[in-house]
Amino acid sequence: TWQKCIYLSERICGICSYEHTQTFAETLESISGVQAPIRAQYLRVITNELDRIQSHLLANSTFFKTLDHETLFMHVLALREHAMDSLELLTGNRVNLGWNVVGGVRMDADERHFNAILENLKKIEDGFDRHIALFEEAPIVALRAKGVGVMTKEEAIKGHAVGPIGRASGLKHDLREEHYTYRDYFDFKPIWRKEGDNYARTLNRLYEVEQSIDLVKQAIENMPEGDIRVPVEIPSGYGEWRNEAPRGEVRYMAETNGDLIKRISIRTPSIMNIDSCARYMLKDVATVADAVATYASSDPCIACTERVAITDVDTGKSTVKDFFEVK
Repeated sequence: TWQKCIYLSERICGICSYEHTQTFAETLESISGVQAPIRAQYLRVITNELDRIQSHLLANSTFFKTLDHETLFMHVLALREHAMDSLELLTGNRVNLGWNVVGGVRMDADERHFNAILENLKKIEDGFDRHIALFEEAPIVALRAKGVGVMTKEEAIKGHAVGPIGRASGLKHDLREEHYTYRDYFDFKPIWRKEGDNYARTLNRLYEVEQSIDLVKQAIENMPEGDIRVPVEIPSGYGEWRNEAPRGEVRYMAETNGDLIKRISIRTPSIMNIDSCARYMLKDVATVADAVATYASSDPCIACTERVAITDVDTGKSTVKDFFEVK
């Protein structure tokens, strides 16, 4: 049933689990020919952007750790806690949020929740000036990030890079522009850069955090009244949906037999980004240390991949296997 499948979908990725449930729900909503109520759509935007904030800050902190910049590492993790606190306040959970249902969201929120979220966002904003100054002025960042791990726009297109990784190489594409909620109700334009190096990828995520804070503020300021979910009868059919997860495009394709999920296919962004990193970002990296930092700058999610390439050292032949085929 969809109730069991949405529970499983949230466990594909532990860092950006929220977007999987929203994409799953919107896939089935497209099959059913319904949309979540407008208030539920706004609540989804708040949760989606809070999840993006914590994910981007975690990615940046990991990158700073690979540079041995402990000050930035700890400072960014401390800022991330305010986003995690907001998610817990809103949904009752910090990782697997259990927030979405087909037809809307599970719970409502009121002024107390919104005011507390705004207070937490203010704490993140207050720490941002120091964050940016430490990032832009640190010699170790310039040495290890600028001009290192470069992927050109043409290479990003060839590698099908998505999310902040593609946008840092000049791809002006963000699926939020196409989503009916963002398109119809929010002031939003993609953030992008053209350098395509470790510095650009990290800075792009940093400015997307500021953008996500603004989107949450827009949602709270203009929050409509109304229901948070509608009853949905799921017919037999086929549907697809794409959303902008923190790492880029996540796509769901589902075939239903009434309430039963007959077949489902999921494509996560890390598949394309890790491959782009291996093919292009690492091609001219000179040291092991810079290779580790470059890999971290691509914000890989290993759980999202769940497949391995096995190479026979005698023949050189490679085969790709999933979790169940690995012995």
